[in-house]
Amino acid sequence: MTDRSLQSPVPSWDVPPEAAGIRLDKFLAAPDRLGSRGRAADALAKGKVFVNDAEAGGAEAARRLAAGDVVRVWLDRPGSARPRASSRAGELPILFEDKSLIVVNKPAGLLAVPLAGRSGAASAYDCLEGHLRPGGRRRPLVVHRIDRDTSGLVVFAKDPRAQRALKEQFRRRTPERVYWAVVHGHPSPEQGAWRDRLVWDAEALLQKRAHPDEAKGKAAISHYRVLESLSGASLVEIRLETGKRNQIRVQARLHGHTLVGERLYVGRGGAPEPPIAFPRQALHAYRLSFRHPVDGRPLTFEAPLPGDLAVLVARLRAAARARI
Repeated sequence: MTDRSLQSPVPSWDVPPEAAGIRLDKFLAAPDRLGSRGRAADALAKGKVFVNDAEAGGAEAARRLAAGDVVRVWLDRPGSARPRASSRAGELPILFEDKSLIVVNKPAGLLAVPLAGRSGAASAYDCLEGHLRPGGRRRPLVVHRIDRDTSGLVVFAKDPRAQRALKEQFRRRTPERVYWAVVHGHPSPEQGAWRDRLVWDAEALLQKRAHPDEAKGKAAISHYRVLESLSGASLVEIRLETGKRNQIRVQARLHGHTLVGERLYVGRGGAPEPPIAFPRQALHAYRLSFRHPVDGRPLTFEAPLPGDLAVLVARLRAAARARI
């Protein structure tokens, strides 16, 4: 068995031939892994376990592993069990707060807002609700959102007037929304724009490239530039001109440079990429600029790469230098 925990931002183990057919929870419970069935069950229940880069939940505890399967445990992924918001204060840094709005740096693994049908999943909204309640009956008001496994900046309003003003800015595409991503390959040219027409597939719950005659197709425009070439990948800055759901994730795939760690938009057009170990889409909301909803002054916030992405970039940078 090969322990790749020193090469990957999360502990990672290959299933050896002699362990073929073993239950996933029993494999994880081994002394040199998580150490007990209880810890294995907790990690599965909280969405921290991945088999071949696909999330394995509690219902897959009895799954039989095959030789060559790769099992990873994202130890620092925020849990899916809904804790008290006060207990998550350290996981949701508040970068700015006044009487009208609040800006947070959301960690990967935490929903931005609660999802229908997933009442047990923790969210940044829940954390802020707990934060605001001691001072009164106010609740955070949603302005925009980012995906669960995307990290970075999100703004919430604290009153309806501010919410309306901020949502209008986003509707008019005036805020600057800049993301950093690690993508497979090396985009050429190193700076340009991705322009597509996308349509949301409500049954598959994903974006698709719209047919030229598809009336529901909407323009999707992202401006990119390569920040650094890495081993088999690139660190890329992407500025949204439009803001469709999953826009960067699907456009990166359509233009031949799928995000490292992407699972939803893999195998949907374009050439296959070599595997690079990472348990989530390597996407981070880095910069957010908008005007204050009350006095109109410009506000800009930046959030540095989180630890897992910084480790990934450092690993790929070192691999690139080793080849020189």
